[in-house]
Amino acid sequence: MSSHAAPIAPSGLHHRGVRAAVRYRGFVLIPQADLTWLVRPERSPMPMLPFRTPASSLADVKALVDWRLGGAT
Repeated sequence: MSSHAAPIAPSGLHHRGVRAAVRYRGFVLIPQADLTWLVRPERSPMPMLPFRTPASSLADVKALVDWRLGGAT
């Protein structure tokens, strides 16, 4: 499984103030209007349940996913 982040939405939306969802380590990181992030597994079976995080940067959300995956094994 790749640890590279890949944007899901077209990059042309970013200049309009729309932040693109990102795939990361089997999860989809979806920015919300209230500046939170929704983290969902890409497919089942799920290694962890979907969750919401108040982290404001993509790096913070990735670190949280890494931390939770480390604790799940």
